[in-house]
Parts: sequence; structure tokens; C-alpha cells
Amino acid sequence: MITKADVLKCSIKNFTQFGSKTVTLTDLSKLLGISKKTIYQYFDSKEDLVTQSVDTLLQNYQADIDAILGSCHDPIECIILIYKRGFEIISNFKPSFLYGLKKYYPAASDLFDRFRAHLSSSILLNLLEEAQDEGIIESNINIELVTELNFTRLNNHAFKQGPMFDLYPAKTILYYLIICNLKGIVKPGYQHPLFELSLYVD
Repeated sequence: MITKADVLKCSIKNFTQFGSKTVTLTDLSKLLGISKKTIYQYFDSKEDLVTQSVDTLLQNYQADIDAILGSCHDPIECIILIYKRGFEIISNFKPSFLYGLKKYYPAASDLFDRFRAHLSSSILLNLLEEAQDEGIIESNINIELVTELNFTRLNNHAFKQGPMFDLYPAKTILYYLIICNLKGIVKPGYQHPLFELSLYVD
């Protein structure tokens, strides 16, 4: 029997790969081998399905972040691993997915925007402050400005300026967009194996 979780899993896969507007409930019902009526047993509308799919996607990423924070003790390493996982997820998105959310599904788009704001203004800001308190980052660095410039605007770099993940591997983007920025604010004596360029380019 097809469960709500099955519908969400199929929806997430297809919405992110082909766009939430393009994929219809008829398409999903055929892929799942069920009727549209069955989908409506779990969701009030397609908008409800899209919104819950985005919410599930973000909850899964948050679980990954929590696991990283629970097992990693170096705040700089935590930031790298959080973005490594995030870029692995984003690299499977088509740009039309996020564009479609903003244009057609505002509730889902708002969920994504609020999560991104929470990631930068809470999780990453706290990690950068922790790194500064531990003496990894220079004390005169404006951590809030670093967060705003390098993390809050990440989505603009990744999607509004072209399909970056279609042009470059996620690991290469991770190096040039995140690690190079971190290298610019840590003290000269700080070293970490994840800073090595050879890990990110072939």
C-alpha cells in the first residue's frame, strides 16, 4: 500500500528534478501506480503537496545538520560539512524548481526562504562566533557582516547568476564559494585537512 511518505518521496524526487509546476498530480499518480484520489487522501491540493514536500526536504537536511553538529567539534569543519551536504542536495535541483516555487507556490517558497535565513543567521552565525571565541578567527573580524555577505546571499550566487551546479561539480563550488571565504577570515596558523584544494578539483 502506498503511504503518505511514499508520495512525498516520489514528489520530492520529481519536483526537484523537473520542477514543481511541470510535474502534475497525474504524473505522480502514474509513477506511483495509484489514482489521484489516493493522493488527495493525504493532501488537500497540489499546493499542499508541494509545500509538504519542501518541508520534508528541509527537515531531512536539518537532521543532517544536527548529526554534523553532534559529531563535529571544530566549528569551521562543521560549516564545511554542512555546506558539503547542502550542495550535494542542491546539485540535484534544477534551477526551475526554486524559480517555480517562488512564482507558483509562495507558501513553499516562504518555507525555503525561512530555512535559509535560519541557517545563516542562527546556525552558521553561531558557529562563526564559536570559532572567533576559540581564537580560530581574528577578533576584529565582523562576524555578522561575514555571515551576510558569504552565507545569506548564497542562494543568489547558486541560482540567480546561472545554473552553477550544471557547470561545476558541487565539491568545486564548495571550495571556491565556502572554503576560500573561510580561509580569508581564519588566523594564519589555522590548518585543517578540509582546506586542501586537491580534495575539490580533479
